[in-house]
Amino acid sequence: MTDDKFVRRSLGNLSQELATLGHQACPTTVAVLLRALGYNLRVNVKRLTGPYHPDRDRQFSYREGLVEEFRAERLPIVSVDTKKKELVGNFANGGRAWVTARDEVNAHDFLSDALCRAVPYGLFDVLANKGHVVVGTSSDTPDFAADAVAQWWVRFGCKRYRDAGEILILADSGGSKGCRPRLWKQRLQGLADTYGLAVTVCHYLRGASKWNPVEHRLFGPISMNWAGVPLRTAGLMRSLIRGATTWSGLAVTAAWSARPYRRGVKVSDAEMAELNIEHHSTCPQWNYTIRPRTSDWWNWN
Repeated sequence: MTDDKFVRRSLGNLSQELATLGHQACPTTVAVLLRALGYNLRVNVKRLTGPYHPDRDRQFSYREGLVEEFRAERLPIVSVDTKKKELVGNFANGGRAWVTARDEVNAHDFLSDALCRAVPYGLFDVLANKGHVVVGTSSDTPDFAADAVAQWWVRFGCKRYRDAGEILILADSGGSKGCRPRLWKQRLQGLADTYGLAVTVCHYLRGASKWNPVEHRLFGPISMNWAGVPLRTAGLMRSLIRGATTWSGLAVTAAWSARPYRRGVKVSDAEMAELNIEHHSTCPQWNYTIRPRTSDWWNWN
């Protein structure tokens, strides 16, 4: 095997190699010949999701069953996730926009030059086709994720679903709202106790998070709406989030949270034993329901 296979096959290089073999062909001619042979410039396709998980199909089927049950009863179904963190300031934003002149932005994305680093936490109401984004300026912790869910319930959920005693949360299996963080479960217990809700959580397995509705039904429209627009201020960022819409009638609200969140908060075994959590018989690691406790000592704040 020669080293030729590991040299970038650019049009210029191919033209030079053909010349050394006695074939005169400019780069443009090489491009025409390559396209005639079925070659073209292509990018990598993200399609492989890693090793197959034995519970993958069973978890998908079980999740769809839960969604249909809640949909039939008109109970709230909320898909949650954290969008990519963004620097607020005069920084380049991916994509293109219709403008008369190009915006001049900083050449480097230094955090020290930013007003803050925004953490957009999205909640998508599946039945109502409405989204809510809580933009934090601290860390993406289970505390922050649970507070965002509580804020959505107080501002919108309890009004849209007045008689609901249950809520279904669809979330990834990793990150601040994953199946492992104890603090996430403890704070959801607080939500259940405070508002008398039975909170059912259904996690997507590793490599399957792109099926979470919040990804394509909320984050996609938001990314398209602010494509090519530098997020120079917090107000501009919130306005662009609220302006995201789709032909199906998506409506989005946004809120800003400057509350600091501490990382590395530990929850002891004794505190976990106090939770009123019921793991489902099907894939118990990823499906569980947290019900209100009889005692009322919990203070959400």
